[in-house]
Amino acid sequence: MKDKFISRTRWREKLEKEQDPKVVNIPPKMSRFGKGTMLIPTPKLVDDLVRKVPKGKLVTVSELRRRLAADFASDVTCPLTTGIFLRIAAETAEEDRANGRKRITPYWRVVKDDGSLNPKFPGGVDKQARCLQGEGFALNYNSKTPRVEGFERRLVMLS
Repeated sequence: MKDKFISRTRWREKLEKEQDPKVVNIPPKMSRFGKGTMLIPTPKLVDDLVRKVPKGKLVTVSELRRRLAADFASDVTCPLTTGIFLRIAAETAEEDRANGRKRITPYWRVVKDDGSLNPKFPGGVDKQARCLQGEGFALNYNSKTPRVEGFERRLVMLS
Protein backbone atom coordinates (compact mmCIF):
# COMPACT_ATOMS: atom_id res chain seq x y z
CA MET A 1 0.00 0.00 0.00
CA LYS A 2 1.34 3.39 -1.00
CA ASP A 3 1.59 6.11 1.66
CA LYS A 4 -0.40 9.24 0.99
CA PHE A 5 1.57 12.42 0.59
CA ILE A 6 0.01 15.11 2.76
CA SER A 7 1.24 18.66 2.44
CA ARG A 8 -0.24 20.92 5.06
CA THR A 9 1.05 24.39 5.68
CA ARG A 10 0.88 25.29 9.35
CA TRP A 11 -1.52 28.10 10.20
CA ARG A 12 1.31 30.11 11.77
CA GLU A 13 3.15 30.03 8.42
CA LYS A 14 0.04 31.31 6.64
CA LEU A 15 -0.31 34.10 9.21
CA GLU A 16 3.30 35.21 8.96
CA LYS A 17 3.73 34.82 5.21
CA GLU A 18 5.72 37.78 3.87
CA GLN A 19 3.30 39.96 1.97
CA ASP A 20 2.31 43.58 1.75
CA PRO A 21 -1.16 45.06 1.98
CA LYS A 22 -2.43 46.49 -1.30
CA VAL A 23 -4.73 49.39 -2.02
CA VAL A 24 -6.54 48.87 -5.32
CA ASN A 25 -9.41 50.50 -7.17
CA ILE A 26 -12.72 48.88 -6.23
CA PRO A 27 -13.33 46.29 -8.97
CA PRO A 28 -16.53 46.68 -11.05
CA LYS A 29 -17.93 43.38 -9.73
CA MET A 30 -17.72 44.85 -6.21
CA SER A 31 -19.38 48.14 -7.14
CA ARG A 32 -21.91 47.66 -4.32
CA PHE A 33 -19.15 49.06 -2.09
CA GLY A 34 -19.14 52.26 -4.12
CA LYS A 35 -16.34 53.86 -6.05
CA GLY A 36 -12.87 54.50 -4.76
CA THR A 37 -10.19 52.33 -3.26
CA MET A 38 -10.21 48.99 -1.49
CA LEU A 39 -7.60 47.65 0.91
CA ILE A 40 -6.48 44.05 0.52
CA PRO A 41 -5.06 43.46 4.01
CA THR A 42 -2.69 40.75 5.23
CA PRO A 43 -3.41 38.01 7.76
CA LYS A 44 -0.96 39.64 10.18
CA LEU A 45 -2.78 43.00 10.03
CA VAL A 46 -6.09 41.31 10.86
CA ASP A 47 -4.48 39.30 13.67
CA ASP A 48 -2.85 42.42 15.16
CA LEU A 49 -6.21 44.21 15.28
CA VAL A 50 -8.03 41.30 16.91
CA ARG A 51 -5.32 41.17 19.58
CA LYS A 52 -6.32 44.73 20.60
CA VAL A 53 -9.82 43.65 21.70
CA PRO A 54 -9.74 43.54 25.51
CA LYS A 55 -11.32 40.86 27.66
CA GLY A 56 -15.02 41.57 28.22
CA LYS A 57 -15.33 43.49 24.95
CA LEU A 58 -16.37 42.57 21.41
CA VAL A 59 -15.67 43.82 17.92
CA THR A 60 -17.63 43.31 14.72
CA VAL A 61 -16.15 42.27 11.41
CA SER A 62 -17.33 45.62 9.99
CA GLU A 63 -15.37 47.49 12.66
CA LEU A 64 -12.24 45.51 11.77
CA ARG A 65 -12.75 46.43 8.11
CA ARG A 66 -13.46 50.09 8.96
CA ARG A 67 -10.31 50.40 11.05
CA LEU A 68 -8.13 48.72 8.42
CA ALA A 69 -9.49 50.98 5.67
CA ALA A 70 -8.86 54.08 7.81
CA ASP A 71 -5.29 52.96 8.59
CA PHE A 72 -4.51 52.74 4.87
CA ALA A 73 -6.54 55.77 3.73
CA SER A 74 -8.78 53.59 1.57
CA ASP A 75 -12.53 53.72 1.19
CA VAL A 76 -13.23 50.09 2.14
CA THR A 77 -11.48 46.86 3.09
CA CYS A 78 -12.11 43.72 1.06
CA PRO A 79 -14.71 41.66 2.93
CA LEU A 80 -13.64 38.38 1.34
CA THR A 81 -9.96 38.54 2.25
CA THR A 82 -10.77 39.95 5.69
CA GLY A 83 -12.95 36.91 6.39
CA ILE A 84 -10.29 34.51 5.13
CA PHE A 85 -7.57 36.22 7.16
CA LEU A 86 -9.75 36.29 10.28
CA ARG A 87 -10.09 32.51 9.91
CA ILE A 88 -6.31 32.18 9.56
CA ALA A 89 -5.84 34.23 12.77
CA ALA A 90 -8.37 32.01 14.59
CA GLU A 91 -6.82 28.76 13.40
CA THR A 92 -3.35 30.03 14.31
CA ALA A 93 -4.62 30.86 17.82
CA GLU A 94 -5.87 27.29 18.26
CA GLU A 95 -2.64 25.90 16.84
CA ASP A 96 -0.77 28.06 19.39
CA ARG A 97 -3.05 26.84 22.20
CA ALA A 98 -2.34 23.22 21.21
CA ASN A 99 1.40 24.02 21.35
CA GLY A 100 1.07 25.29 24.93
CA ARG A 101 1.05 29.03 24.32
CA LYS A 102 -0.92 30.99 26.90
CA ARG A 103 -1.37 34.34 25.11
CA ILE A 104 -3.30 33.68 21.92
CA THR A 105 -5.32 35.89 19.59
CA PRO A 106 -8.82 36.25 21.13
CA TYR A 107 -10.68 35.59 17.89
CA TRP A 108 -13.84 34.54 19.77
CA ARG A 109 -14.40 38.22 20.62
CA VAL A 110 -15.16 38.93 16.94
CA VAL A 111 -18.87 38.73 16.15
CA LYS A 112 -20.93 39.38 13.07
CA ASP A 113 -22.62 42.76 12.74
CA ASP A 114 -25.82 41.48 14.36
CA GLY A 115 -23.97 39.96 17.32
CA SER A 116 -24.18 36.41 16.01
CA LEU A 117 -21.34 33.91 16.27
CA ASN A 118 -19.14 32.68 13.44
CA PRO A 119 -19.62 29.05 12.39
CA LYS A 120 -16.34 29.15 10.41
CA PHE A 121 -14.20 29.63 13.50
CA PRO A 122 -12.34 26.58 14.85
CA GLY A 123 -14.84 24.43 16.75
CA GLY A 124 -17.73 26.37 15.23
CA VAL A 125 -20.24 28.37 17.22
CA ASP A 126 -20.08 25.90 20.13
CA LYS A 127 -16.43 26.68 20.86
CA GLN A 128 -16.91 30.42 20.36
CA ALA A 129 -19.92 30.29 22.70
CA ARG A 130 -17.90 28.49 25.42
CA CYS A 131 -15.08 31.05 25.14
CA LEU A 132 -17.49 33.98 25.34
CA GLN A 133 -19.45 32.48 28.23
CA GLY A 134 -16.14 31.97 30.01
CA GLU A 135 -15.67 35.75 29.81
CA GLY A 136 -19.15 36.42 31.20
CA PHE A 137 -21.13 36.96 27.99
CA ALA A 138 -24.73 35.76 27.86
CA LEU A 139 -25.95 34.16 24.64
CA ASN A 140 -29.36 34.01 23.02
CA TYR A 141 -30.12 30.74 21.26
CA ASN A 142 -33.52 31.75 19.83
CA SER A 143 -32.27 32.08 16.26
CA LYS A 144 -30.45 29.78 13.84
CA THR A 145 -27.06 31.08 14.97
CA PRO A 146 -26.49 32.06 18.62
CA ARG A 147 -26.13 35.78 19.33
CA VAL A 148 -24.49 37.66 22.18
CA GLU A 149 -27.20 39.30 24.29
CA GLY A 150 -26.82 43.08 24.49
CA PHE A 151 -23.67 42.88 22.37
CA GLU A 152 -23.97 46.55 21.37
CA ARG A 153 -23.05 47.63 24.91
CA ARG A 154 -19.84 45.59 24.80
CA LEU A 155 -18.53 46.76 21.39
CA VAL A 156 -15.18 48.45 21.18
CA MET A 157 -14.07 50.96 18.57
CA LEU A 158 -10.54 50.21 17.42
CA SER A 159 -8.07 53.04 17.28
